[in-house]
Amino acid sequence: MAAQTVEFSKKHGLAVITLNRPEARNALNPEMVGELGRAIQACRESDVRAVLFTGSGKAFCAGADVKDFVQQLDDGGPEALAEHVRRLAGALHKDVVLGLRRLDKPVVAAINGVAAGGGFSLMLACDIRIASSDARFLMAYANIGATADGGSTYLLPRLVGSAKAMAIYLAGQPISAESALEMGLVTRVCPAEELEQHSREAAMRLAQGPTVAYGRVKALFNSSWEASLESQLDAETEWISNSCLTQDFQEGIRAFAEKRQPKFHGA
Repeated sequence: MAAQTVEFSKKHGLAVITLNRPEARNALNPEMVGELGRAIQACRESDVRAVLFTGSGKAFCAGADVKDFVQQLDDGGPEALAEHVRRLAGALHKDVVLGLRRLDKPVVAAINGVAAGGGFSLMLACDIRIASSDARFLMAYANIGATADGGSTYLLPRLVGSAKAMAIYLAGQPISAESALEMGLVTRVCPAEELEQHSREAAMRLAQGPTVAYGRVKALFNSSWEASLESQLDAETEWISNSCLTQDFQEGIRAFAEKRQPKFHGA
């Protein structure tokens, strides 16, 4: 797939999405959001079993391109800026955040540097978050007088609690990688020089796993917030019984009985 601000590749079941505006710390503009949405859509193909999501250069993603906002304000005034932000946020939410959350494959974020504003939100939308020791996390919205977007008002309270989420928004201060690990924002921190190796190894392990089961459990987790316990149990019953029809489940139970490692094929 041709890309300019987003690099996309896939090999051996693993798709790699790389934000590629290093000169702007991978700040989000309409072109990047559009390409990112198309890359996520490409990950729905059956030859993709896991996704690795990262940024080029020294940043993961610095959020929206604020310089672009200023240009919109200067050229067209507040109404033009509001329309620009509305379109950008709408595409980010529909094609990227919902795209990542509804993707029936696990998504590993390799957070190589600052994740701020919309970049902070993108990181939250991934399933597993592995951070470089050099990474920094900043909600950033309050620093420019903005409300939060990118799904952060939904996802962040579910990770750290509503009180802590509000404190992070109000503080507007960078959070270190170790502090992010302690509060549950990330699942692992590794030395900067080892991030690429460890995140790729983690994603490849998932790409060799039971893809259908991963996707269905992700969907169950997503739906659990609005479901009653009874309806969630009914859904679990339905999906675990349907698992019996998959090759991976049949291979998994045979491998367990035979005391060997299973060989999953994602079907």
